[in-house]
Amino acid sequence: MSLDKVKHVVLVLSGKGGVGKSSITTQLALSLSLAGHSVGILDIDLTGPSIPRLFGIESAKVTQAPGGWIPVPVHAANPAAGIGSLSCMSLGFLLRERGDAVVWRGPKKTAMVRQFLSDVLWGEIEYLLIDTPPGTSDEHISLAETLLKNALPGQVAGAVVVTTPQAVATADVKKELNFCVKTGINVIGVVENMSGFICPNCSECTNLFSSGGGQVMAQEFKVNFLGSVPIDPQFVMLVETGRTPVYPAGTEVNGEKFETTPTRTSTSEGKESSHLVEKYRDCSLSLVFRKITDDVVTIVENEP
Repeated sequence: MSLDKVKHVVLVLSGKGGVGKSSITTQLALSLSLAGHSVGILDIDLTGPSIPRLFGIESAKVTQAPGGWIPVPVHAANPAAGIGSLSCMSLGFLLRERGDAVVWRGPKKTAMVRQFLSDVLWGEIEYLLIDTPPGTSDEHISLAETLLKNALPGQVAGAVVVTTPQAVATADVKKELNFCVKTGINVIGVVENMSGFICPNCSECTNLFSSGGGQVMAQEFKVNFLGSVPIDPQFVMLVETGRTPVYPAGTEVNGEKFETTPTRTSTSEGKESSHLVEKYRDCSLSLVFRKITDDVVTIVENEP
């Protein structure tokens, strides 16, 4: 299997659609890279692949090599800056046009997931994040069966489960937690996404969809609660336009002040960096994900 050189495999799951699994996967990958880890992302959301667009590499094409596919690079490692490499693989790179519909029945989806797991030549990476579609259907069953059958002992670190605070979301995400129990997948922890809204015009962070539902669910299932992630329009602008985030003075995120320091995204020549990972340092959510990433790494590295 092409995962032989991957140290840790982390699934990003949710039983509910629209909770932001892909944005959580993206930011977890960026944060791991900023912490110096080499990272890969495998996007198996076959009917709605979002990863290429989130990284601004939709026009990239997959390179065929002897033995399989070479994943698309997002950025190379920069040891001097403490940044690890990042690459990704998605069905989005194989579609002729962005708007092309993928109209596949279960067996073809299953075959594609298995091919992604066996034919992508990842090389030496520390963390492979697998972004999944919502639910507990064909892709999930195929993924769990293939990983549990073929992965090296201890290679599958577990799953980060994503929810939003509302009861209508946690009711469905609980099914995903039960799926993990039935398939023997360890739950690394729960992330509560869209827990608050960071106003781009003032320093307020307001709860739009209530908050705390994910933490209550984590306590109910006796799993780790990794943190709450607010909605930040500046992050949306960053991934859509590449614009470096700027915040008004006094902005607080999860009780901590976040000061804009644009000099962090400048190169030694004084020019703004073109790499998403370096611009992400100026995003308020990088502060949130630094703690989430630290917790994930600690849990994964300390697993027996």
